[in-house]
Amino acid sequence: MATLVTFHAHPDDECLRTAGVMRKAVEEGHRVVLVVATKGEVGEVPEGFLAEGEKLEDRRVQESYAAAEVLGVARVEFLGYRDSGMMGEPTNDDPACFWRADVEKAAEQLAAILREESAAVLTVYDDNGDYGHPDHIQVHRVGMRAAELAGTPRVYQATFNREFMQRGFEAAVEQGLIPPEAAPKPPENVEFGKPEAEITAAVDVSKYAPVKRAAMRCHPSQISEDMFMLAMPDDAFTFAFGTEWFIRAGQGPGITETDLMAGL
Repeated sequence: MATLVTFHAHPDDECLRTAGVMRKAVEEGHRVVLVVATKGEVGEVPEGFLAEGEKLEDRRVQESYAAAEVLGVARVEFLGYRDSGMMGEPTNDDPACFWRADVEKAAEQLAAILREESAAVLTVYDDNGDYGHPDHIQVHRVGMRAAELAGTPRVYQATFNREFMQRGFEAAVEQGLIPPEAAPKPPENVEFGKPEAEITAAVDVSKYAPVKRAAMRCHPSQISEDMFMLAMPDDAFTFAFGTEWFIRAGQGPGITETDLMAGL
């Protein structure tokens, strides 16, 4: 059939943004490849979570492989950059971090994988990296350039539908599905996701919601059982995470695509 390559910044990002389209592609007979820029070294874990002498990055790599198995991913690759941390943190200045990577060099690393796989479709993030995270912004820059270098025909920018999320969380609180204090709120002065008017693809992945949630559970170092994604009832989870949103240049205005692999 065809190959879908999904490019992400850190372990666990794939579960939140593209797990549904990944599993959908696998079940439809396509090959799925996961590429991760960093090993998530700057993630936070509760005290005592790691075994004595265990490194967080090693645990997060193991979690990525476990989630990939749940999703049916055929190949997992790490580009080898360090986690940059949140915007403005001192870790942004680490010369080995992804935020400081030479875009052309990193793009060629990814392009080499795209060529090896004869990838028909690549997913990256939107130009603001969902919410301004430096590694997510760099995924956009590097991924878009890699697609140019490799001649990958379809590039989808994974994003969140800002208005849909807000409506969904408000409804969940009103219906008592989640307590008001558990409803996630975007950081102040940060634009989260993209307006509905800019989104060109909406993929219904509600069928794969249980698999998506199972993949999230493979990342306990970052997604604990009491976090809203895992604590909410199944119906609420399916509503909140049962559609995955993308932007593709040249499409729109409005939603013009509902399947990243259509016709392949």
